[in-house]
Amino acid sequence: MFGVTMQTIYLLIPLSCLLGAALAGLLGWKIGRRGAHTAAVLGVTLSFGLSAFVVLPDVLAGHHFNGTVYTWAVSGGIPLEIGFLIDPLTALMMTVVTFVSLMVHIYTIGYMHDDPGYQRFFSYIALFTFSMLMLVMANNFLQLFFGWEAVGLVSYLLIGFWFTRESAIYANLKAFLVNRVGDFGFLLGIAAIYHYFGSLDYAAVFAIAPQLLGQTLQVLPGADWSVLTLICILLFVGAMGKSAQVPLHVWLPDSMEGPTPISALIHAATMVTAGVFMVARMSPLYELSETALSVVLVIGAITAFFTGLLGIVQNDIKRVVAYSTLSQLGYMMVALGASAYAVGIFHLMTHAFFKALLFLAAGSVIIALHHEQDMRKMGGLKKYMPITFLTAWVGALALIGFPGFAGFFSKDMIIEAVHHSRIPGSTFAYLAVLLGVFVTAFYTFRMIFLTFHGKPRMDEHTLEHVRESPAVVTVPLVLLAIPSLIVGWFTIEPLLFGRFFADSIKVLPAHAAMAHLGAGYHGLGPLIAHGLQSAPFLLAMSGLGLAYLMYVRYPELPDQVRARFRLVYTVLINKYGFDEFNDKVFAAGARAAGDALWKVGDEKLIDGIAVNGTARAIGWVSAVMRHIQSGYVYHYAFAMILGLFLLLTFFLHR
Repeated sequence: MFGVTMQTIYLLIPLSCLLGAALAGLLGWKIGRRGAHTAAVLGVTLSFGLSAFVVLPDVLAGHHFNGTVYTWAVSGGIPLEIGFLIDPLTALMMTVVTFVSLMVHIYTIGYMHDDPGYQRFFSYIALFTFSMLMLVMANNFLQLFFGWEAVGLVSYLLIGFWFTRESAIYANLKAFLVNRVGDFGFLLGIAAIYHYFGSLDYAAVFAIAPQLLGQTLQVLPGADWSVLTLICILLFVGAMGKSAQVPLHVWLPDSMEGPTPISALIHAATMVTAGVFMVARMSPLYELSETALSVVLVIGAITAFFTGLLGIVQNDIKRVVAYSTLSQLGYMMVALGASAYAVGIFHLMTHAFFKALLFLAAGSVIIALHHEQDMRKMGGLKKYMPITFLTAWVGALALIGFPGFAGFFSKDMIIEAVHHSRIPGSTFAYLAVLLGVFVTAFYTFRMIFLTFHGKPRMDEHTLEHVRESPAVVTVPLVLLAIPSLIVGWFTIEPLLFGRFFADSIKVLPAHAAMAHLGAGYHGLGPLIAHGLQSAPFLLAMSGLGLAYLMYVRYPELPDQVRARFRLVYTVLINKYGFDEFNDKVFAAGARAAGDALWKVGDEKLIDGIAVNGTARAIGWVSAVMRHIQSGYVYHYAFAMILGLFLLLTFFLHR
């Protein structure tokens, strides 16, 4: 009876979000705005309540579940199933996803209040939550791929929600195409798993994996590749797309064209963390390939440092937070590459709270300034928006890893883990994440100081109407600020040094970064005291201090620095040329190939030869043959004699 009851609860968690999406989307015209947001909010509230207060305690009590809930089809003896794997990793992800989604749903009531697509938006975000839950609850690669593609599809709809804007359509198409590149690698990885393992079930694949340790294949003639390494790298290509790792990161800043609530939902705990979750879930595979771990480590380090630099030159408040997300995703990948999977998931959790907080705080500012997003036209808002100001400061301090805040515990642990790692590339990664602390503090407090401090720089009319956002906006800010401040205090020990993840994550003894962390941990007090003397803290304070000098004390300095380092500024403002390269090589190349196929293939080969050429050939043959039909008897007699001669010649020679 217990098992049946819990299976029903597992089903209710995603299906309640799906029901809310269906009601808001299909019946929104009938039930109205209030009915649409009520259906969506109640659906995700039920989902969060069951995840946090039923499933999570049940899992912590030792009750795990791994089973099929529906068999979709059987192909070649392989069952294609919908199934759930409910373990500590899944339960944590479910709780974080549904909590952040609930905050975004409530916030949306205020933010999208006057939007004509109100019901449609609620339908999309509830469907987005359903898709993410199906992804994290999956116990097989088929369902994982379904959730993977579903979040991609709904993100396409949400980024282009304001479809009358050309920039929004460009952004959602860009996100869709870039993710298709990653998803192609991901699908190849799943196909390789099916080919070599003969199963799509996680448990079966993980059990068989050690048997393939020495097996190789030739991708290119003469070069042997480890099967497991190839599979892990192909799966990581999918993670690079979803979690926006260099060079597949270009879609994420442009996704700011969508409404602010979906920016928070995509960038905090859902779509962009899908890749991080997937790599952690696949730890039994990645642990068997040090080459794959090294790839994850180096790509993550490049993303963490170099995309963080881009946040320094952005003037759009949402884009600053977006580049911060790119950088923090790089930190998570660095942790995974160092075999510190628990630390990566820990940072995923803390980041979900403070990044959602920063996005929603940015949205609160945007509402107050009549949808102005340029920080150069802000300033002095702390007096007018005290709740937004205080919660934004909490989010900022958590982001830079100030001792005691949530980001401190997870980010410092990542830096320590990679410092103790022996995976190839760990030295480079350590330097990247260490320098990234300074960069993060600088661009974060550049945003805070430009927005809330100094003199107001908006016009008089805007300034007269600036006021704190309504409670439906500020309450989610406060509720997100609380875990951004305190969640690390009571979660670091069970998640990193306890048995919370148990068998959800596998780490080989040879990859002992977590063991080093455990040996050096002596409690919260010593950890915070050590943090106040550490290099990351000094770098963070240096970045904060420099931002204060340049944007509060000496506001003329930024223009002088920009003029002095014009080349560096140009490189950063052009985002290292990735967009131009993609537009000129891939986009223009695709258009040129299309033109060539049209002019040569369609016009000349198909129309010119196959269609028109056939008609011309028939016309020519007809023109020749009609001369034979003269009507003269002697012509026909001659043809008969000639034909008889040819037949006799043919048969006599045989």
